[in-house]
Parts: sequence; structure tokens; C-alpha cells
Amino acid sequence: MLHKKSHIERDEEKFVFKADNSSTPIFGSLESDVLLPRDKIGQKMMDPRIAYQLVADEMMHDGNPRYNLCTFVQTYMEEEARKIMLDSMATNAIDKSEYPQTTEIEKRCVNIIANLWNADPKEDYMGTSTVGSSEACMLGGMAMKFRWRKRAQELGIDTAKKKPNLIVGSGYQVVWKKFCVYWDIELREIPMTDRNNLTLDPKKAIELCDDYTIGIVPIMGITYTGMFDDIVTLDKHLSAYNQSAKISVPIHVDAASGGLYLPFVNPDLAWDFRLKNVVSISTSGHKYGLIYPGIGWVIWRDKEFLPEELIFKVAYLGDFEPTFQINFSRSGSQIWAQYYCFVRWGFEGYKAVHAKTRDVGLFLAKGIKSLGLFDMINEGQNIPIICWAMSAKAKEEKQWDLYDLADHLRFNGWQVPAYTLPANLQEVSVMRIVVRADQSMEQMSLFLKDIKQAIRELDAARIVRSKCPTQEGKVVPVGYTH
Repeated sequence: MLHKKSHIERDEEKFVFKADNSSTPIFGSLESDVLLPRDKIGQKMMDPRIAYQLVADEMMHDGNPRYNLCTFVQTYMEEEARKIMLDSMATNAIDKSEYPQTTEIEKRCVNIIANLWNADPKEDYMGTSTVGSSEACMLGGMAMKFRWRKRAQELGIDTAKKKPNLIVGSGYQVVWKKFCVYWDIELREIPMTDRNNLTLDPKKAIELCDDYTIGIVPIMGITYTGMFDDIVTLDKHLSAYNQSAKISVPIHVDAASGGLYLPFVNPDLAWDFRLKNVVSISTSGHKYGLIYPGIGWVIWRDKEFLPEELIFKVAYLGDFEPTFQINFSRSGSQIWAQYYCFVRWGFEGYKAVHAKTRDVGLFLAKGIKSLGLFDMINEGQNIPIICWAMSAKAKEEKQWDLYDLADHLRFNGWQVPAYTLPANLQEVSVMRIVVRADQSMEQMSLFLKDIKQAIRELDAARIVRSKCPTQEGKVVPVGYTH
């Protein structure tokens, strides 16, 4: 009679691993039994199936992009668009001679966007793709500085006397602060002074102008709230200023969010090259241009606003093609993806997608407003960005705040962080949701269900608060219990 070994006897036997072969299961492999490299590259090669699975498993620790309700960038593209990107992944967008069709596609995109932004056909507009709208902003800022310096020298202004300056509202994206640091520019920031008016004050912007101002940057889709600066009024005041100014001041519009949304949803709104002082515009293709990150676009209304010093010539089919990006080698896949979307959707398709997105945003805003706890800062009428703060009554009655709510929403995977407004309104905390094309009424209804449940649970919890030693006098939550 055969003796069956006990569990203990089997466990005590020394198990000898055999070399992996084609039939070895991934999680029975030698490689799955050791940690992945952290400081030094591994010594040996690995089967591609195993390498893929182990690296892909690392991604599980990130949040679900579709549940990241605060990100502006697109988190979904059609299968055909992904194929286009994969097919063009190996192209180098900067190599004009080897990939001439990528260059041609980039030109087509520039032409299409310039047309959407009402570029005057009598002017000689110029534009380029960039790595996100941050590089596009950098290029717009550089063009303003170089052009200012040349004109100032011609007018006898001492350009070394003091720093040139750039004027922007305090709701700016951090790229403008980076630009000013990198290029030695004084950032003249106009603080938000009124909770009911969180946009650039055109009159105050003009008051800050002088002979050293390289430009003013209004924003169509302020990062904090999604609101629009009043560029029509700014343009009007600036026209009056420029009539008597020694050196005229231009406008660069940071339309990272609104640039590829407004032409389809609100084409009659004047904010673009229809305004004479707007000399350049930047946008993100990976926001409402419906492309995966990261691609941006910048266009100048005429070549006079892009100084020659910033344009470099590269060989292209026996001729020389101008290039003026900061970055060099990069994949052409996003350029091809942008063109695919223009071909795929057309004007009617973009309008339909954005109109649906706006409807979802309005539905979401209505649902949040109905909770009776929040003051709505932006309800999504201008662009599908919903922003709210706790009402004064809720602050008094509730033992929790927006930061507690943000933490609780994460229990169901939702990423909706709370944060404070910028200069002069740092005491105001808000939450913001960017409604994107891939978010449906059903998905937002699930979010509203979860936010109601989170509020019920927070109301039933006992919030434990303590004074934070690093923030004198401020009371911050350190946890909560049921």
C-alpha cells in the first residue's frame, strides 16, 4: 500500500526550481518570484510575456484614468485612433526629410486650427505642434520677449535697465511662472480679489503696463475654475492704451482648454484672431482636441509676430523647412492622431461630442447644486468644468470639509481633489471636475450617487481634528471614526 505524504512532510522537502520553458505559467516562473529592478538594471534577460505581465501589474497601483475627474487630458480614444498612433509611433516628427508626410499632416492641422481661430487670410499666419500646451505657451512667451526687445532697442529704450514683464491673472497655469523664471521675466500677477469675480480684471491689467511689458496673457479656461477671461474688454482697453504707448503691448491667449472647444460650441464668441491685439494663441490637442497626452498647438496671426531669431531651417526634400519648437526628437503619433480626429469627426462631429459633454456637465452641476451644501463657482455653461466651494452654512454645521470629502470619494475610486484658490483668496477651498468626452450621463449619475453616500457617511462619522504644528492656528483634520 502506497504511503501518502503528509502536508508537513511535503513542505519539508527541498523544492528544486527547474528552468522555465514555453509551458511555464507566468506566475510559476522564476522571474515572478523575485523583486523587479529598483536601483540597478537586472543581470539577465526575461521572456517578453513575463516582462509584460510584471510591468503591466505595476500599473494597477495607479488610479483609473477614467475615474480621474480632475484631469483635463483625454482618457479615451477610439480603437482606430489608437491604431493610427501605433502605426506612426516610430516616426520622428522633427525629421522632415525622412518623414515628409508627417510634416505635411502637421501643416494641415495648423491650417485647420488657424481657420477655426478666424485667422485673416490676408495675413501670413504661422504655427506648429508642440509637446502639450506648456511648450506652446513657452514659444508664445519667447516670441513676445524677442519681439519686444527688438522693438524697444529700435525706439531707444534701455532694455538692460530693468527686467521685461508679463501680465497675467493669478489663475494662470504654472507654465507661465516657469517661463518667467527661465527667461528672466518679471511676472506681474493680478490677484483674485472677489470670490464672485475670479477672472482677469482688464483695467488692472492695463494699469500694470509700461514700456517693459512684453504682453498680457488672458486665459480661456482658467485652471482653477474653468472660467473665461474677458478678452473683448481687454482688447478694447489695450487698443486705447496702445494709441499713446511708446511701445505697443500684444495679447497671447492661453486657450489650453477652450481653444478646441469654443469654435464648435460657441463660434460667435470673439476671443481669437478677430481681436486685433491678439497676436498668438496656444491650445492643448489633448484636452478638447480629443487626443491622448501630450500634444499642443501654437499659432501666430502673422509672421511678423514670430521673430526670425526663433526660426531655424532644416533640410526638407531639397529645400529648407522652418522649425521653431523647443523640443527636438519626438514621435509623430500625436500629430497623426490629431489629424485623424479632424478627419473622423469633422465640424459636426466635434460639435456633437462637445455638446454632449456640456449636457453632462450641466447635469452634474445641477446634481451637486441640489445637495444644498455648496456654492457653485462654475456650473459648466461656458465650458464643461464644474467648480464648487462649501457654503458658509455648511461650514458652520458640518464637522467635515472638502478635503474629507475628497478622501471619502477615493473609497470608490473617484479622484476629485480639493485645493485652495490662488493669491488673495487662499482661504477659499474648492473642488473641480473636468467633464470629458468619455464621461456619460450614466457615469456622472454613479458619481452623484457616491458623493451623496460619502456625505451621509461623513455626517455619521466623528471627525477628529487637531491643530497642525506646521500651520499655526489652522485647524486641520487628522482622521475620523464612526
